[in-house]
Amino acid sequence: MTTLPLGRLEEMAQRLAELEAALVDPIIAADPPKLTALSREHAQLEPLVAQFRQWQSLGAQMADLEELIASESGEMVELAEFELGELSQKRRALASDLIRSMRPRHPFADRPAILEIRAGTGGDEASLFAVDLLKMYVRDAQVHGLKVEELEMAPTEVGGLREAVIQIQGSGSFERYQFESGVHRVQRVPETENQGRIHTSACTVAVLPEPEEVEVELNPNELRIDVYRSSGPGGQSVNTTDSAVRITHIPTGVVVICQDEKSQHKNKAKAMKILRARLFDRAAEQAHSSRAEMRRLQVGSGDRSERIRTYNFPQNRVTDHRINVTIYRLDEVISGLLDPLIEPLLDAQEALAEGSRS
Repeated sequence: MTTLPLGRLEEMAQRLAELEAALVDPIIAADPPKLTALSREHAQLEPLVAQFRQWQSLGAQMADLEELIASESGEMVELAEFELGELSQKRRALASDLIRSMRPRHPFADRPAILEIRAGTGGDEASLFAVDLLKMYVRDAQVHGLKVEELEMAPTEVGGLREAVIQIQGSGSFERYQFESGVHRVQRVPETENQGRIHTSACTVAVLPEPEEVEVELNPNELRIDVYRSSGPGGQSVNTTDSAVRITHIPTGVVVICQDEKSQHKNKAKAMKILRARLFDRAAEQAHSSRAEMRRLQVGSGDRSERIRTYNFPQNRVTDHRINVTIYRLDEVISGLLDPLIEPLLDAQEALAEGSRS
């Protein structure tokens, strides 16, 4: 049976009781940042403690059955032994789930994730693959009950994407997609290829946690906001109103452009959201230079050789080169079933964390 850290689980249960008392405290209620932090911690602990209490309840039921088996005989014992076996199996499975749920989490695990997908080397084929990656992430998020919002789209003339930025919201959003950062290489026969030759191209993916507003203070005097007429697809009014917004953060030179919405206010709101995320990531990179260097090395220039994952369509194969995992169900993965890749990455992270503690 999986060994549970009972002492740690009891501490979590005690902490949950403290949080429940604190959340109804009028003093805490009057402090929004504190209330938000405690509510987030409560949301993380509550399902774990509920699983732990269920595990304890099953243990108590098993003890009662064992006592019955020791004192009775005949058909009643047979029924009790059968039920005991079922409860034991459920308890082992629950213990495994608890161990998995208790693995170390990224400090921004439950933050919304902002995914930036950009076409790399490969021309039109790279831009078309960017569309496939976008659909893959959107479908995977929807399967797991996460909300997706498009923040920025830069289409190409062939129906591809030079760049796509989306936000994924919901419990564990950033934790789920944190390891998607890097170069994604695709090998397939383009639709425009007449001789059936396999082409190799690539896209880059960056995954940023969306910061809370209190963490990135934007001084209006440090922002230059320009509005202009949108260009490209978008309906009859797209070129007749000044709805597109470009925001420049003067101290850093970071520029964000949004023109997807017909409303200038909506474009401005989206641009501010992206700007906050980029400035937050910039600050985090400066504070954690080693992590920043690793991120830059992973994403690189978008060249095909700098890959973290290869999608080989002729072989229906996808390989994650960081953990040496290969599966021959590319059709399922590209349709939005990312669990066979994401779960091993999270397991590898857990194993690494366990090794560093031992």
